[in-house]
Amino acid sequence: MDELYPPIEPYERGMLDVGDGNHVYWEVCGNAAGRPALVVHGGPGSGCGTRARRYFDPARYRVILFDQRGCGRSTPHAADPATDMRHNTTHHLIADMERLRAHLGVERWLLYGGSWGSTLILAYAERHPERVSEIVIAAVTSTRRSEIDWLYRGVGRFFPQQWDRFLAGGGVGPDGDVVGAYARLMEHPDPAVRERAVVEWCAWEDTVVSAEGAGNPYGDRPSADRTALVRICTHYFAHAAWLAEGELIRDAGRLAGIPGVLIHGRLDLGSPLVTAWELHRAWPGAQLQVVEEAGHMGNEETRRHLLAAFDRFAAG
Repeated sequence: MDELYPPIEPYERGMLDVGDGNHVYWEVCGNAAGRPALVVHGGPGSGCGTRARRYFDPARYRVILFDQRGCGRSTPHAADPATDMRHNTTHHLIADMERLRAHLGVERWLLYGGSWGSTLILAYAERHPERVSEIVIAAVTSTRRSEIDWLYRGVGRFFPQQWDRFLAGGGVGPDGDVVGAYARLMEHPDPAVRERAVVEWCAWEDTVVSAEGAGNPYGDRPSADRTALVRICTHYFAHAAWLAEGELIRDAGRLAGIPGVLIHGRLDLGSPLVTAWELHRAWPGAQLQVVEEAGHMGNEETRRHLLAAFDRFAAG
């Protein structure tokens, strides 16, 4: 089957109190008695959408989606400058996922996500491998400092004019800490300064995927969603996601015994294939599928691989 499953709506949803004044939005679709699968969105700070539901056979899966702290329908929202970001880290998100699993009475679940979502999936699974049945990742990242530096510096050699604009927006030179500069701008008391930082950050993100024909997937978001995305992204990347450099690849042996499918576009400019390859080598039994004509956003072949993986796991 190459087509997505028909649109479905949640049969259950709620707001989970995860502490620190945060409430995380969650929803469940599909078959209440089906195989549990958790969708882990990217960004960080993108929020969960409706399309991811359609990769799963609704007769065979209990599909769970949630908005990570500070974004989507979770509260408080990072677009509000009064929202305290100190309690929004990778480790908080891992704890939130565990709290959600317990709240919904799930023993083990399949994890699916891409980009930042893959980083959070790996961090969670390496800490709680006994809670994970399978993993499916499209567009592998591990948020190493080297990967962050590539995305916000290295890619500039392909788009020198746009990168100069990105640097100017952060008020730094070519050797400056551009991510840290934007993180500071997002905490500036002047809303006009914050809004300019949002515009320039999203312009750069759209530039990186511009060759994929995806339009402006970052800049075209509603204002509050864009602001939350940039504030959360800069906050996480300025701290290297609170992970030791390379730890998710280093500790991938903890995933031994968990079936995994890694799907990555060879033309992914923002997240080069090397990270997926290194994870594949370090994770015993993980299958890597390279999509020759795909970039970071994926294509029809990416979709076919995803559908095939989920159908295969549903069949046991």
